[in-house]
Amino acid sequence: MPDSPIIAVMIHAADWRAATDWYAQAFPQARRVRHEPDDFGHLQLGELALEIVPSDAKVGQGPAGSVVYWRVADLPGELQRLEALGGRLYRGPMAIEGGEWICQVQDPWGNCIGLRQPAPLA
Repeated sequence: MPDSPIIAVMIHAADWRAATDWYAQAFPQARRVRHEPDDFGHLQLGELALEIVPSDAKVGQGPAGSVVYWRVADLPGELQRLEALGGRLYRGPMAIEGGEWICQVQDPWGNCIGLRQPAPLA
């Protein structure tokens, strides 16, 4: 396997256009990238691409797959912000090793976003 950072996260949704709009609100620092043909959503977060694509018979939408965790400074505040956008708490919040906190939030299409807050500095 190449020694490189993650470069893309693919998110499947029945309505990829609505999902792209939702993720643009969830990640307001992201830059929207347009492609021709216009058949998927692309939000660029630094070197990481969020690619929102149509779900299909091979890959559906929902919490059955991998979950990517995003580092956040204020887990309760970020959870509240995503719920205001129509997200739904799926799992947690819960304390894990090292004093960190995690939870999973479902987007309106059932896909999970992981949030992970580092332990407070001693």
